[in-house]
Amino acid sequence: MPQPDQSPSGTAWAEPLLRDVFPDAEVTAVLPRTGGQLSTVYELRCADPAHCAIFKVYAPEWAWKQAKEIHVYRLLADLGSALPVPQVLHHTPARAPGGRAVTILSLLEGRPLSEASKDLDAAQIPSFYRQMGAALATIHQIGQDAYGYVTDRILDPRPDNGTYMRHQFAKKLTEFKTLGGADRLHDAVARRIERDGALFDNCRAAALCHNDLHEGNVLVAPGDAARVTGIIDVENAIAADPLLDLAKTDYYSLGRGEPERNALLEGYGPLPADAAERLDLYRLYHALELWDWFRSIGTHGPLDSIAADIARLACRRTDTPS
Repeated sequence: MPQPDQSPSGTAWAEPLLRDVFPDAEVTAVLPRTGGQLSTVYELRCADPAHCAIFKVYAPEWAWKQAKEIHVYRLLADLGSALPVPQVLHHTPARAPGGRAVTILSLLEGRPLSEASKDLDAAQIPSFYRQMGAALATIHQIGQDAYGYVTDRILDPRPDNGTYMRHQFAKKLTEFKTLGGADRLHDAVARRIERDGALFDNCRAAALCHNDLHEGNVLVAPGDAARVTGIIDVENAIAADPLLDLAKTDYYSLGRGEPERNALLEGYGPLPADAAERLDLYRLYHALELWDWFRSIGTHGPLDSIAADIARLACRRTDTPS
């Protein structure tokens, strides 16, 4: 695929696709935006600002993710103005250079909090986490009839949270061992699940979970009325315990502290009586999953720090404050 270019010559591949949505669109620039491991994201700027859009281009082996994202964004759109998410304007298989599938999304105001935070006072960050908590609570209003990985349906659906989470921990522990993780950590996690896994059964209903709501996937407009303007990237969506989702946002708030955690939980609203214990157990799951992911893609820098998190969380007692 050609490298994106801010000159008109770099727009030739994009303009015909955008004209499926806006027949008179004139693309003036194709700019790279923050993307994931599985797809590339571009902002299309146009002579008429009303025609500007986001293009998400999928590598051929991940084209199936397109149907998933369309399905999840449309579920979230049913929430109306309560949740700022991109609108799916158009989608087409294998139309981009290299035969890649493309989804065209509406362009939302703002930039990722992960970028904007560099220019903000630390005292402003909790406000965004409070809004992130409220956004998660809104997403979790969408109930699901089973637990599992979401595409345009639930794959390998599990009937209850206990079955689902024990399966997930077993899978991630197997990956951990295969990838060369320390036996002592593997065994410590297994013991923690054996001891405290009954907590999983306290979740009685699955909800749609974003499952990746970290600062890179939250668009913000800083200023006097600092606000979240967009929730993006639903590639990892699952049907699960809402607290699993909340715990991931908390665990992935790397470098943040108690002000952000307290704001996140305050924004989310009332929690079940066992929330502290369940959240703690789910943080362990996310640490294990993240270690497996980084190790599998050859990113070694964070592994020791994550392993320390695994060791700490695996040894927690359920009566220990989170």
